Amino acid sequence: MDNPQTGEIAVLQQKIGSVQLPPELLEKAKGMVERLDRIAKMGGNYVVEFDNTNRYIDWITALPWNKKSDDILDLNHAKELLNKKHYGLQSAKERILEYLAVRKLNPSGRAPIMALIGLVGTGKTTLASSVAEAMGRKFERIPFGGIGDALYLRGQSRAYPDAEPGAIIKALRRAGTKNPVILLDEIDRVDEAARATIMGVLVELLDPGQNSAYTDHFLDYPFDLSEVLFIVTANNSTNISTAVLDRLELISMPSYSDEEKITIGKDFVLPRALEEAKLTADKLSIDQAVWPKIVRPLGFDGGIRTLERTINNMVRKTALQIVSGEVQQVTINEQNLPQYLPQ
Repeated sequence: MDNPQTGEIAVLQQKIGSVQLPPELLEKAKGMVERLDRIAKMGGNYVVEFDNTNRYIDWITALPWNKKSDDILDLNHAKELLNKKHYGLQSAKERILEYLAVRKLNPSGRAPIMALIGLVGTGKTTLASSVAEAMGRKFERIPFGGIGDALYLRGQSRAYPDAEPGAIIKALRRAGTKNPVILLDEIDRVDEAARATIMGVLVELLDPGQNSAYTDHFLDYPFDLSEVLFIVTANNSTNISTAVLDRLELISMPSYSDEEKITIGKDFVLPRALEEAKLTADKLSIDQAVWPKIVRPLGFDGGIRTLERTINNMVRKTALQIVSGEVQQVTINEQNLPQYLPQ
């Protein structure tokens, strides 16, 4: 009867041989498998060693060491997409188009790190996602709110049980390419006690002189991040270290006026909410006179997060009324508006 350990080791060898790894990492992986083979033959603690080796090889063979997507650098396409998905924000859009233009002239040049600074709900995250879509790149988001340990980003050494890579390497694995757009979201909201060490990791991530050999503690082998387009968001720059700020190109995301919110609500949020609920536009109409109350139901909000919640709530209530047979379509006016607004 074949030894099951022999089969497991053969699978690991096959995994290593099925991908193109950096030469030094390939030798390292082969050495780990050879050591595992020796332990199997000599009767050592094979189970623990196999688990560690298998987990490590699973990670290194799943990473996009050589895979990347081709950039789309069509400025007209990018402009149309940005205008279709985002109302206003002309200054931010212009900066993005400038970046794409330089990228088209010099594809191998270092990309500036765009930092979108503005209040909650001003469109920072969705704008970053649109940059990725315009360029034809994968998009990954890493939330920084409440992070209390730099190891969340950097990973943990394999010397510890259940160690795993950090958030950067995990994002690359999910993306499947070595040049995705990675959003570092709300970097000003990390835990105060860990801020200094987290800012230190950010310097390495965002510095062109350092990120070509970024070393995660779990991998213990450098990964080239120089082709990643990092985009940073923050509510303000107060809690961002000077060293990190020096590596960022700040782009202000202004608060929306009530007039802008009315346009965004009518032309962007409502059509999207109706589409998600599978309702046609004729099923819900809103009188022009009530829009000022819809955009400010509970007081001023610099972003559109509250507006989105309010309109989504209106659409859900309309869907319930139609499905339950109460009505065939709804018109929201000054008389019935209160039953659709948050209390």
